[in-house]
Amino acid sequence: MTDDRSPIVIGDDGKSRCAWAANDQEYRRYHDEEWGQPLHGDRPLFEKLSLEGFQAGLSWITILRRRPTFRIAFHDFDIDRVAEMTPDEADELMQNAGIIRNRAKIEATISNARIARELVSEKEGAFDELMWSFAPPARSTRPKGFGEIPAVTEESTAMSKGLRKRGFRFVGPTTLYALMQSSGMVDDHIEGCWRA
Repeated sequence: MTDDRSPIVIGDDGKSRCAWAANDQEYRRYHDEEWGQPLHGDRPLFEKLSLEGFQAGLSWITILRRRPTFRIAFHDFDIDRVAEMTPDEADELMQNAGIIRNRAKIEATISNARIARELVSEKEGAFDELMWSFAPPARSTRPKGFGEIPAVTEESTAMSKGLRKRGFRFVGPTTLYALMQSSGMVDDHIEGCWRA
């Protein structure tokens, strides 16, 4: 079966974009300002890892729309503060309709913060370095359609294995390829997109 959808659409502002960003204003803003742009820093990458973990099994727009509430609930993803969250705070989050109320994902976020805190306590920037150590070399060609964009790569599989070995949870290779795309470790903007 082939995908007959056009990979590029022209927005009402006259800009050509990856088609997934065409029909929602928040998706368009995210596509134009964040997706595929290199993201660095322990806290921003911890936030990205956490939100990608919550996204597993859901659409990204669900997470984007709830991101402001996630940031409040998880103390702006401050690694030290999240690492100190108590079981009572996790119970409170299970009552927060503004986030994804999944106990395993909440507990994984807190546990992941504790692992990240150990890394950055030894050296600021260590979590950033770890994440970017798995980034693939830049592509020489840009994808021409959705069929050329993988869901999993060698690098995302290696990242998954590396993070799991350290004890991180909700870090499957598909989740981590999405993180690589969103944090600019890979640039999957389709040929013809104004961001390409």
